[in-house]
Amino acid sequence: MSASAIVADRASGYHLLTVDGYSCTKTVPTGEPLKSHQFAACGHRWHIEYYPNGQTSESADHLSFFLCLDDNVVGSTEVKARHSFWFVDAVQKEEVLPSFPSGAAVKNYAGSSGWGTSKFIKREAFEKSKHLKDDSFTIRCDIVVINGFSTKMAEAAAPKFVSPPPSDLNKHLGVLLKTEKGADVVFRVGSETFAAHRCVLASRSPVFSAELFGAMKEGGTSGVIHIDDIEAQVFKALLYFAYTDKILETKEEDEDTMFQHLLVTADRYDMERLKLVCEERLCGYIDVGTVATILALADQHHCVGLKKACFDFLSSHANWRAVVATESFQRVYISCPSVVMKLIDMPSAE
Repeated sequence: MSASAIVADRASGYHLLTVDGYSCTKTVPTGEPLKSHQFAACGHRWHIEYYPNGQTSESADHLSFFLCLDDNVVGSTEVKARHSFWFVDAVQKEEVLPSFPSGAAVKNYAGSSGWGTSKFIKREAFEKSKHLKDDSFTIRCDIVVINGFSTKMAEAAAPKFVSPPPSDLNKHLGVLLKTEKGADVVFRVGSETFAAHRCVLASRSPVFSAELFGAMKEGGTSGVIHIDDIEAQVFKALLYFAYTDKILETKEEDEDTMFQHLLVTADRYDMERLKLVCEERLCGYIDVGTVATILALADQHHCVGLKKACFDFLSSHANWRAVVATESFQRVYISCPSVVMKLIDMPSAE
């Protein structure tokens, strides 16, 4: 038995285009584009054309986006590629995956005026969607350039008679938490109690390890540990993550507040992965009304990535001016003056 493979020599990348002040762009006539700054990706130079009122009269009630090649291509040289446009917030929340539909066409960008989507989204639907926030939105353009193909011999794979399923350890540990089977410690949080397993918690958190087995050990084998400064729902989410490595589902309207409290609790129990997960989620909730509070939280708990996301949002003059006028900014001004001084030192504050 022998085997060979046809391998595509390809390069991939993506570019983020933010439109800040969407309502102003609506004054641009149909057929006239607003062009992005030139950028490099996959060994070539490109720009994106954004048509606020559609590329043609047929798409006048839509937003249009086109990818254009800026390289000067000599002779009959081809630049074969395919692309796809997404709303970046949908990609971050995994509502869509940054991939290409089956059978997506490969186009030659050399010598063309660009390829794109004239009816990306209907304007009326877009303006009602969550993608438009504070008169701003961000588009992600994924690009794959195909440079050619090659063939190579491949080692023949041995017949496979057994295929083990994916690990379901987290599922079984979740059942263990839910059924409380073999639980040897009880936490009283407010008016609720939670039974758990010392060994599981100790393996997930050095703080739990010290509290349950070390010098900080609280209570006896059958004792109850009282926790007075954490909300019951937050502690429940902490335990759920400790057992399953997953975030406990909560009401969508309460998510941002839950992640703020959960980040604080994760930092308290030195659960670094949970803390980073909360940081990542909170990056998606940064807006004019929340950025001051989230920045103060990030500063207090040494969340480097979350702080960068807040400062990036505030680098916009429009965002900065709107934030300063909010009540949350005034509260942060009183409680965290050091954070306010950092904001004042930013270029956008000048």
